[in-house]
Amino acid sequence: MAGEVAAAEVTGVKHLSSAEAAAEEEKLRLLREAVHALPVNAVKDLWSIGACVRCIFRLFGLHELMCSHPSLSISKWCDILEDVMRKKDGEFNEQSHQERSRETNFCKICLGILQFLYYDDTGTLLKKYSADDFAVVISELVKQQYQQIDSFSLEVSLPSSVTENDQAVWLYMKNKFRHELWFQEKAECQFISTKDILKLLVINPLQRLLGVKSSQSSFRVRLTYSHSDALTRDDVQDGNGGNKRRKTGMLSYKAGFTGDLKTTGESVTPHVESSDNHIVDGDGLTKVCPKESQDLSCNNLMAQLDKVGKPCCLTIHCCRSSTYIGGRYLKYSRNVSQTRWVIDDERMGEASVEEIIGGAILPIFQGDNYKFHAAGREDIDVRMLGTGRPFLVEIQNARQVPSEALIKEIERKINSLESHYVRVKNLRAVGIQGWDLMREGEAEKQKQYAALVWISRPVSDEDLQTISSLKELKVAQKTPIRVLHRRSPLEREKIIHWMQAERVSGSSQYFLLHLCTQVTIYC
Repeated sequence: MAGEVAAAEVTGVKHLSSAEAAAEEEKLRLLREAVHALPVNAVKDLWSIGACVRCIFRLFGLHELMCSHPSLSISKWCDILEDVMRKKDGEFNEQSHQERSRETNFCKICLGILQFLYYDDTGTLLKKYSADDFAVVISELVKQQYQQIDSFSLEVSLPSSVTENDQAVWLYMKNKFRHELWFQEKAECQFISTKDILKLLVINPLQRLLGVKSSQSSFRVRLTYSHSDALTRDDVQDGNGGNKRRKTGMLSYKAGFTGDLKTTGESVTPHVESSDNHIVDGDGLTKVCPKESQDLSCNNLMAQLDKVGKPCCLTIHCCRSSTYIGGRYLKYSRNVSQTRWVIDDERMGEASVEEIIGGAILPIFQGDNYKFHAAGREDIDVRMLGTGRPFLVEIQNARQVPSEALIKEIERKINSLESHYVRVKNLRAVGIQGWDLMREGEAEKQKQYAALVWISRPVSDEDLQTISSLKELKVAQKTPIRVLHRRSPLEREKIIHWMQAERVSGSSQYFLLHLCTQVTIYC
């Protein structure tokens, strides 16, 4: 598999000041001291089951030291581990050289994720040798697609088999080393999940490369690891060679795009459901906490770890939450619908307000798509004059951030169109609250109409008084024929708040009817 690795390690020379060099030396000294405290027999055991050096370190709770050295390659981590272990046990050297070949393959626990070994979208196997190198891949993708970001949120999705491997290894260690002093001295639930370690390793280098902080951001970077060969742990074979289904009480991670972890530059805060086999500590890190009744033999552990024979596929996806541009539109044509109107594959009207405004906004913001929202609608043959109708355009995944100059350019572009069907005013960038405000109180809003009415007999004064006395009249309105193409043929209860009737001079059978109605009524 090593021959397939497409990336090569590049060693750069970084000139450090004497203070920086001293600080680096101190970090390495602390790292070596921490490694020296590790039990040789347990480290050997983890090597033998196919653990990478980063998984070994996290299994012993050394994640903080590991994350403080993002530029160290995995081979350097191996050198440090071997050098310290060899001084404690001369036999470690021979085994470590035999197991070193694992680093050119992949870790059976994290499936290469913490080795930064993965298949890209083209099926090419790639390997990055440090957290810094891996962060460069992510940052370059972000910079190619997005001109401006002010912060970012890092989200990670892993196959369930990785979580199952974490659980299985911890149960194995607990079963084998529970009576040893070093294990008893460690707090229960000591090691951190693969997902959290990956985020801790990558966030600080990514902040440095992008020049912005990680936070609760509208701009999200999602790392999605997938594996077609991954099976559930329920398929672990029992000693008789049959498939024995067993309850594992595994931690269930949410896989939605919004993610289940909040990240900042210094911490990772997971949002996970409570269960019997994990806890979230004071630093917000997910730690495995196996049930006392659970047990795992070496045979079952290896069956679990051997189920997957190659690294994961990685997809890096960037996305910005919707950007909203609001304002008011005026419509001067009686042959322009509010939204695109097609009946039986035939286009109705010359154009639509939605297409005119959205078509001007989308290319400038370089979004994937847009949605048009308006506070009510008028018929295709009705103009919209006066102050105009409020509207919002929702741009999905905009690459360009709205600015005052950009908004003015859009307004000028729409208002200078040769067709002059539509104009906009008061255009501005608004938050998602703008959509809520536009819809707020729609049911309570009112509109007024005037209608010329003819009846088959002369209008009496009593008729006019009766009509004018009606208040808050509830009516059952059928769906008008003109909107049957977009509304179901139902009866809907509507309210006429008040009516006022007045005579038309020169006619005994006509009268003018003024109505104030609920905004959603069809007239």
